[in-house]
Amino acid sequence: MNSKLTYYIENDDADIKIREYLKHKLNLSTRFIKKAAIEKRITVNDCAVKMNYVLRLKDRVEIDTFRKEEQDITPEKMDIDVIYEDQDLIVVNKPAGIVVHPTRSYPEGTLANGLLYYFKERGEKCIVRLVSRLDMDTSGLILIAKNQFSHMSLARDMKLDTFKKGYLAVVQGNLKEKYGTIDLPIYKQENNIRRVIDDRGQRSITHYEVVESFAQGELVKLQLETGRTHQIRVHLNSIGHPILGDTLYGGEDNNIIARQALHAYKLTFPHPRTDKIIELSTDLPEDIKNLIEILR
Repeated sequence: MNSKLTYYIENDDADIKIREYLKHKLNLSTRFIKKAAIEKRITVNDCAVKMNYVLRLKDRVEIDTFRKEEQDITPEKMDIDVIYEDQDLIVVNKPAGIVVHPTRSYPEGTLANGLLYYFKERGEKCIVRLVSRLDMDTSGLILIAKNQFSHMSLARDMKLDTFKKGYLAVVQGNLKEKYGTIDLPIYKQENNIRRVIDDRGQRSITHYEVVESFAQGELVKLQLETGRTHQIRVHLNSIGHPILGDTLYGGEDNNIIARQALHAYKLTFPHPRTDKIIELSTDLPEDIKNLIEILR
């Protein structure tokens, strides 16, 4: 596995300091550059250089993305549904009922515990760097970076139009408008897990489109333009169509499904190393399929 990124200096990039090249040409963060430079993971023609080094034509710049790290998470063996994996990242399909990262309430049994075991079992010396997250009872695709470089790149690129997160939800009732955009600010109340629509909150944008209509609900496809906590759940409830099973935000508890009927089914993003667009998807889980069949 090659952990190094290699670049050759051409005419346009000669005669500038390597710090400027890394920051403005390669779009690396100041934090990443500083750490890599201190650890001598940035070299020119196989020699570690200071960040004021002036690049010359045909210089070979290499950045080693590997660094030895540890994480205070106990590895635990569990089934991991891997959708895509390479040296820089992994995408997994998280089942409902699993917390993504250890908390005071859930110190063990989380996805991060399972991923750390998965990495160690394969001899990969990396920690769990979450790029995306899902609520405990939301299922679907989660993106995890394997090194500092890919985490920095993916977090930066989340603002791009080429980075898309698609969801499917079964909502209560029938929407008058079969497609549209919800642009309402979401505010975190003090000492309350529940978010609300409030002008004091952050701007939040969700695009939606009805996929299939039933007598008592609809299957809706959603795409996030922003990524606030509980965003889809709050937005759908705000327009009078909460997600079925989402009792925190007004969804009916009808004993058909034991959690909110929300699934992160699609993920599209530029690869941090190659810029190639990666497009991944996963099928609806059985409990949401069963709910849809009953509604039909």
